[in-house]
Amino acid sequence: MSHSLLAARRSLLALSTLALAASAHAQNKLDTVVTTATRTPQKLSEVLADLTVITRADIERQASASLADLLRNNGCAEMVRNGGPASTTSLYLRGAETRHTLVLVDGVRVDSQSTGGASWQGIPLAQIERVEVLKGPASAIYGSDAVGGVVQIFTRKGGNNAGVDLGVAAGNLGTAKIDGAVFGSAGIFDYAVSAAFDRSTGFNATTPDSTFSYVPDRDGYRRREGSLRLGAQIAEAHRAEVVAMRSHVNGQYDASRSKPLVDDHTLQDTDAARLAWTAQWAPALQTQLSYGESRDRYETTPSPYLTITRIKNVALTGYYQLAPGQQVNFTGERAEDKLENSGLVTAGVGKRHRNAIGAGYIFNAGAFSFQAHGRHDDDSQFGGADTGTLLAGYEVSPGLRVVGSVGNAFRAPTLYQQGTVYGPDLSKPGVTPLDAEKGHNVEFGLKYGSGDHELSATAYRNRISNLIIFGAAGSCNSSFGCYQNVSMARLQGLTLAGGTRLASVNLKATLDLQAPKDASTGLLLARRAKRLGTVSADTALGDWLLGAGVQWSGARFDNAANTRRLGGYGLFNLSAQYKFSRELRMQLNVDNAFDRDYTTAYGYASAPRTVLVSLRWSPSL
Repeated sequence: MSHSLLAARRSLLALSTLALAASAHAQNKLDTVVTTATRTPQKLSEVLADLTVITRADIERQASASLADLLRNNGCAEMVRNGGPASTTSLYLRGAETRHTLVLVDGVRVDSQSTGGASWQGIPLAQIERVEVLKGPASAIYGSDAVGGVVQIFTRKGGNNAGVDLGVAAGNLGTAKIDGAVFGSAGIFDYAVSAAFDRSTGFNATTPDSTFSYVPDRDGYRRREGSLRLGAQIAEAHRAEVVAMRSHVNGQYDASRSKPLVDDHTLQDTDAARLAWTAQWAPALQTQLSYGESRDRYETTPSPYLTITRIKNVALTGYYQLAPGQQVNFTGERAEDKLENSGLVTAGVGKRHRNAIGAGYIFNAGAFSFQAHGRHDDDSQFGGADTGTLLAGYEVSPGLRVVGSVGNAFRAPTLYQQGTVYGPDLSKPGVTPLDAEKGHNVEFGLKYGSGDHELSATAYRNRISNLIIFGAAGSCNSSFGCYQNVSMARLQGLTLAGGTRLASVNLKATLDLQAPKDASTGLLLARRAKRLGTVSADTALGDWLLGAGVQWSGARFDNAANTRRLGGYGLFNLSAQYKFSRELRMQLNVDNAFDRDYTTAYGYASAPRTVLVSLRWSPSL
């Protein structure tokens, strides 16, 4: 075992002990209002599910290269990436496939109907105000995709006070960044407009031992992004809001060893827009009517590949408070998916729609809490899916609760997967369409929260059946092969998370002990570790804010046969921020400070030591 990995483990153990110790006091973070767990507002202290909140302050302090890095560094998921921040990226929540995590941007579903799951490399980090990560199935609330969890992203928003936020940064690997935002209000309107641009000459995305695509060059990227949020308080009880987000990434990658060498690029566009009207019809009744659209466009050049996913969604959601501590939630929605893909059989276009209705019941009485959620989805391709979740909690002593839940979830086959079977027109006789992937989850946990002290332990078991894999050619429209429902996975583990304040030091730690396995073979699923964790600490010293963090992962296997081993690794990150004034601050971030050489996918390199110096000016107007 390497010295750096041993050091990372010792640091994890030592700081975990501190993070779980008791001490101090202060403001109660559990009063934070969140929406992802039930699709309606509730205090974090009332959430029964496993939920993590990442704030704008966390985002700025950590200065992560991408949203995927941010989630990994905060212990929310495992990350696998084929090179730098602009490369194809996968995230595994609780060991589930990347397509089993539902991603929402301001309530708009973002997905690729070719690969399945969101294109993480295309989601802009500079535009984000807050991230809520819900671990565990949530199809009874959101429908398809929420088998492993939900990641909801909230873009930056306006407020009563007008202001400007400007940032510039430069670092090694030819990295340069600039971003800006203007926000405020005028009369009944509030607004927030933000934009960002960053670029990097990068590092070589592949390693010499790659058998398929090593090219001795540097693979950089250029990224531009922007967002707009405009709200209008039409009346005291009625608010309208429009939100739009756009990101474009031009990234270099290594496609093959062919001669002459070619400068290959991926072009990733991610768009999301939403129009919503929220109405408080009575003190006990609130509704929200919304229309959302998203587009995921992925193209490679000069090789001719193009895939575009478009999703439209109309939803009516709301709640009615029956009595103090009792609430009924309701949902009705329609979603339409469309895929244009150069690799699809026949017309190259696939489309479908889903209609859904759902309801939930929330009960809080003294020490006891209970929730029941149910939903029916009717898909135009594979038929209907019924999902439900039951959750309960009991406060055994002040701040300490026992919680548990049981529920099921599903992921509809992508249009590309269905297209390899029978083509988008469903015209091939005698062919059975793919069934949805289905998950059945049971979990049990302890939650403690008081002042600055938080601690949670969650044990879970999620059995996923009808897993879709790519198989040999058979009775389908593709001579190369088809996707098939054949596999079953068993995801089980224990998640520990804690945070406290010790004197003037804020401490946080996470630890995941998991066993994501193929149920038929007992082998570990590819690229998933059995142990991983994070530790972070920060403290204010006068005008300085100093921070350090460790992100650690055990060994994994790169393939399903568990014959190609990827070594474990530990990364040490440092940050230092100095406030010249209330409005102006400078920050230094050093990630992978010990320049650890590691890989998350065989044949692909990961970022070496990166140094970033940034300056941020945030005056009020």
